[in-house]
Amino acid sequence: MSVIPVNDTSLWKPARILNRRIELAVKLIFGLFALVSVATTIGIIATLIFETFEFFREVSIINFLTDSKWTPLFSSAQFGIFVLVSATVMLSGIAISVALPLGLLSAICLSEYASPKVRSILKPLLEILAGIPSVVFGYFALLLVTPFLQSIIPELEGFNALSAGVVLGISITPLVASLSEDAISAVPQSLRDGAYALGATKRETIISVVLPAALSGIVSSVILAVSRAIGETMIVTLAAGQNPRLGLNPFVPVMAMTAFIVQASLGDTPAGSLAYRTIYAVGMSLFVLTLILNIFSFWFVRRFREKYE
Repeated sequence: MSVIPVNDTSLWKPARILNRRIELAVKLIFGLFALVSVATTIGIIATLIFETFEFFREVSIINFLTDSKWTPLFSSAQFGIFVLVSATVMLSGIAISVALPLGLLSAICLSEYASPKVRSILKPLLEILAGIPSVVFGYFALLLVTPFLQSIIPELEGFNALSAGVVLGISITPLVASLSEDAISAVPQSLRDGAYALGATKRETIISVVLPAALSGIVSSVILAVSRAIGETMIVTLAAGQNPRLGLNPFVPVMAMTAFIVQASLGDTPAGSLAYRTIYAVGMSLFVLTLILNIFSFWFVRRFREKYE
């Protein structure tokens, strides 16, 4: 019986060729998926730019930025985008003022105080909150939170920014908590041990060592949550109302940017009309606002990110 030498590479060549072909096919498939994602993003941006350009051919950008009223669907149309921007910023501010303490304290509890068994139970329960449909949150704000707040604040109207902002904050709390917990858990244990060796208590270690070390990750989670709040639709549409007014009064109905897009997209707006193109102008403003937040997030993370060996 003949024995084939182990170092006979003639038998390895077909296997190497097959592996190379498989790797090439996998690279092509992955590259195709990436190309589809990039092409989709480019298509969305191109659509926004084209329709917004057509909008500004009929509406002065000066009026768009300086008018104090937003009535694009009325006969005497006015296009003051800051009416919608002020409502969106106010709602997002209320939301993050609720989500930041709740989310950050939850993250600290899960990372620093909870046992592994308790963490394995609490974290999935917290993240279930992120799976609740936003329309459910909207009706929760309208039918439960608003009547409760009206019992405390009698001048609060039925549709208002306060209850919408509070429930919006609750809806983004899991995002802040989960990402912040990941950032805090990534801080090396050696930093904590060094603080304990110097006589610091657990509270002092968390405040003076752990949180500053995880700052970039925490800020990234907050900015991501703000971006999520800015783009939220159903909660603000159902609970905040659809009354465009300039100001920062949380006790009255307001109209956010996403709420206007919903209102103008119900099917009554003729395609190609000025009112139709207003949807894209608002969408482009929303895109620019979130883009600025993301750019700031990237800069902050690069500027303050800690690297550990």
